[in-house]
Amino acid sequence: MIHVRVGALAVAGLAALAFCVPAMGATEGGKRSEQLRRGEYLAKFGGCNDCHTPKVMSPQGPVPDATRLLAGHPQNETVPPVPAGALTPTGWMAMTNGNLTAWAGPWGVSYAANLTPDRRTGLGAWTADQFIKTMRTGKHLGVGRPLLPPMPVAALAALTDADLRALFAWLQSIKAIDNQVPQPVPPK
Repeated sequence: MIHVRVGALAVAGLAALAFCVPAMGATEGGKRSEQLRRGEYLAKFGGCNDCHTPKVMSPQGPVPDATRLLAGHPQNETVPPVPAGALTPTGWMAMTNGNLTAWAGPWGVSYAANLTPDRRTGLGAWTADQFIKTMRTGKHLGVGRPLLPPMPVAALAALTDADLRALFAWLQSIKAIDNQVPQPVPPK
């Protein structure tokens, strides 16, 4: 396990990872719909892969694992307790695993969710309206627990309904992956 101190530069550097995973998605008569193209663009621009796709090591460092696109924190990977001093100087957050899918801070430990269309473990049973409500309220299914850092809730809430529908449509078009992500761990 690695413990990485995260600052603004590290997060900005991870944003580049979003562009490393090849496009997938449904087609209409051999052409991708404009909505799916828009959704894919928003997922790349928003850096969804940065947190929601497990990483593999390459000569250039960690890159998104194309076989687990947006599958979230691996269900079979345990994350050790965050050792004292591992958080940034402000005590705000630290990545706590080699996949870069788990985060720790004053909120406890959060795990990147499975965004694939798997009906049991991902977003496959969700509707577009539930997705939009989640992004607008910052709460799971719009009424549940808060979405935890580093999820960019304010940025997502600023998107239009059409943009959020496009993002959801694209997420529904990628490969479904059965991966039950652990529940967040509250702070001690």
